[in-house]
Amino acid sequence: MNKNISLIAAVAAAAMVPALASAQSSGVTGYGSLGYSHHSMDDVDVGAIQGRLGARFNPYLGVEGELGFGVKKDDVGVAGVDAKVELQNSAAIYGVGFLPVAPNADLYARVGYGKSEVKVSAPGVVAKGDGNSWNYGVGGQYFFDDNNGVRADYTRHDFEDDAGEADVWSLGYVRKF
Repeated sequence: MNKNISLIAAVAAAAMVPALASAQSSGVTGYGSLGYSHHSMDDVDVGAIQGRLGARFNPYLGVEGELGFGVKKDDVGVAGVDAKVELQNSAAIYGVGFLPVAPNADLYARVGYGKSEVKVSAPGVVAKGDGNSWNYGVGGQYFFDDNNGVRADYTRHDFEDDAGEADVWSLGYVRKF
């Protein structure tokens, strides 16, 4: 795994561990989610299994880290040659603003920074690339009981150095702890 992705994951963990450790006495609650994300950029559509770990400091503010690992490739034509594109991995950290709309439902907005790594394979050639991005999006979550629910969101990845944008749609299971 790239050292920048490891650094983002370490920073996310370092930011959340103290909050989660003192969750019972301070009112901070933790949550995790596991789901699927669909990434669309230009004519490329890839998919990833995505995990998130977060801390909610009060009903309105939180922070979360996110890791994704590619599971769906896309076939594209590059200069008349068939190639496969896949998301190798992605990592990001976000600040999250929540808007409770019911006792068991929230809307949320999130802003963060991340890194994505991709691989393009054509007969006899493999190329890898990565990009850093500012990410922002909105979503909602609904809990069936005190701890278990579903979460859906849209996030735009705006890559640095005019490297384009990606639209990411995610759906997953979320659990409070």
